[in-house]
Amino acid sequence: MVEVIEEGNDLVFNVIGLHKLWTLTSRLEIPREHIHGARIDPAAVLDLKGWRVPGSDLPLLSAGTFHVDGKRIFWDVRNPDNAVVIDLDDEDYEQLIVEVENPDAVVALLSAKT
Repeated sequence: MVEVIEEGNDLVFNVIGLHKLWTLTSRLEIPREHIHGARIDPAAVLDLKGWRVPGSDLPLLSAGTFHVDGKRIFWDVRNPDNAVVIDLDDEDYEQLIVEVENPDAVVALLSAKT
């Protein structure tokens, strides 16, 4: 699970709990201008076809860095119903696919113009 908070012009994605171990990451900081889309898309989570380095790919948890269709993706999802897909520009990752507590609120936050 990931907590998303706004800090000035940046969005901070804090990986919560033991997921830090599975993703080998505790925090991602992304400038708002590098986020060019956010959507709720449970189907995207179910279509994990790529290879992972580093992270975990267990039956109940996929987490870490994945390479899918030539894209580098940060992935931390256990419950696809709470997944948000975030498209990025000019970042190490081209997408973040993360589980959040309130997907609607996160999409609204990420879609808001400043």
